[in-house]
Amino acid sequence: MPSPSPSTPAATDAPIRPTTFIGAPRLISRLGIDVTIASEAFQQTGSFKFRAAYNVASRVPQQMIITASSGNFGQAIARACALLGKSCIIVMPDTSAKVKIDAVREYGGTVDLVDVAQKSRAQRVAELAAQYPDAYLASPYDDPLVIEGNASLGREIADSSRAFDCIVAPIGGGGLTSGIIAGVEASGKRIEVIAAEPLLANDAARSLRAGAIIASEREMPTIADGARTLSVGKANWPILQRGLAGIVEVDEAQIALGVRLLFELANLKVEPTGALSIGALLTDPERFRGRSVCCVASGGNVDPAVYRGLLAD
Repeated sequence: MPSPSPSTPAATDAPIRPTTFIGAPRLISRLGIDVTIASEAFQQTGSFKFRAAYNVASRVPQQMIITASSGNFGQAIARACALLGKSCIIVMPDTSAKVKIDAVREYGGTVDLVDVAQKSRAQRVAELAAQYPDAYLASPYDDPLVIEGNASLGREIADSSRAFDCIVAPIGGGGLTSGIIAGVEASGKRIEVIAAEPLLANDAARSLRAGAIIASEREMPTIADGARTLSVGKANWPILQRGLAGIVEVDEAQIALGVRLLFELANLKVEPTGALSIGALLTDPERFRGRSVCCVASGGNVDPAVYRGLLAD
């Protein structure tokens, strides 16, 4: 992967929207936990991924970027490239949410759909890399520039007026959680960081227990599509090992309940991956009682039909 140019714009020049802190008294009452939501649903492109994507696109000299994404990073790269006058190709599973596929195209990105049962995202990216040798290959999570971009969220939470004891955030490839850890460390604050992962796709939890990266053999069909990664990233792993206080494994029912509670009690539309942090509180409430908790709702991009179904349940 080519090295970024030191003369390109820094992440601080990015048009990043500050995270939205939401205090929800009804949610606090229902859970019995002092929780504040840090919502990235109002970030550009509807998720935290824009923090990383803009940092990548603004720091590398290449005019074309190729990446693989279930949707949110693809949207974010497409938007960042549009702002910076660059082009991009986004490899997406053909099972990706239609709203995310449409958004990538509307932001100006080229969508390359792949049947992951026949060919992995990585295989298709490798084919495109051979076709476009001058392009930058961007990982949605396993890239120091991604960690650096996501660290801005950790700093915002640490520097907020609220004194949090812990931060709970979704984990898939680990780009968000490693970034939050890095941001908190840079702030000098002592705030525990806990990850929330689908039980159905728990490679990060298994890796943390084993002390080494363990990859899943295939993408698991969790409703939290942003956490369907096969393994955490190599760049993220040492940060996660030293900085994660633990991982709560959340079953599908609790993820769906998290989506409903955020809608009903906090008036917030969140995609299933974004509801993992609330799902962690539902799964292991005693871990969080008596503590001031910041739950990261990482994004709000979800197909209307899927969202209606989750609310109806």
